[in-house]
Amino acid sequence: MNFGLGAISLLAAAGAVILAGADLPWKSKPLPEWTADDARQVLSNSPWSKATKASITPMQTEDQRREGGNMGQEQGVGFDGLLDDRPRVQIPKSVGEMVKPEKVVRRMNGPLTLQIRWERALPIRVAEMKAGVVEPPTLGEDGYTVAVYGVPPSHAKGDPSTLGEPLKKQAALRREGKKDVRPTSVEVFEREDGLVIVYLFPLSAEISKNDQRVEFDAHIGRIGIVQSFDVEEMRFQGKLEM
Repeated sequence: MNFGLGAISLLAAAGAVILAGADLPWKSKPLPEWTADDARQVLSNSPWSKATKASITPMQTEDQRREGGNMGQEQGVGFDGLLDDRPRVQIPKSVGEMVKPEKVVRRMNGPLTLQIRWERALPIRVAEMKAGVVEPPTLGEDGYTVAVYGVPPSHAKGDPSTLGEPLKKQAALRREGKKDVRPTSVEVFEREDGLVIVYLFPLSAEISKNDQRVEFDAHIGRIGIVQSFDVEEMRFQGKLEM
């Protein structure tokens, strides 16, 4: 049987996809055989855990704050630890520069990458044990649990639920053709490498394979997050794991 170059390329591409799939621990290995490297892959880049570039809302100038009836810059979770990107007027260095129009210099924020995980999915729980993760942040009640890792540390004080309370109305799970699902509780945990914010969504949302995709959308102070997950890919050993 003769194949054209186009057919050969398609076969090669299909073979590469099959081999790549075979290397994925959640598709190719029984749980007891997972290594620490497998666990790290599950925790960093898998159907249940995604790295996402967050958007950062610019800081308001003092004039803008006063116009809104506020004094000083906002502080707390999602505000502390971010770069100050307000416009700055460049100070003249000579008499010649003083007669020139004011030059506005804007300090831009660097990118902020956060890790979004479905904490109660079985592959995530096993991977955390294999990787030696100590006390993964989980809430006591049943529900869909989404954790956001990598939020900059904050000077705000309080217990986890008190710190998370203002974030409840600023997060949702979204699916096409269905109402947004709001978290029933949010908690903020402090780690050495930053904050972990854990959102608990009710099981009454009844996420199923028919939803196809579910999007996690949240605002944490000046930080904006939008991350989509393929529901069909989140099946593990024949069962939807979320």
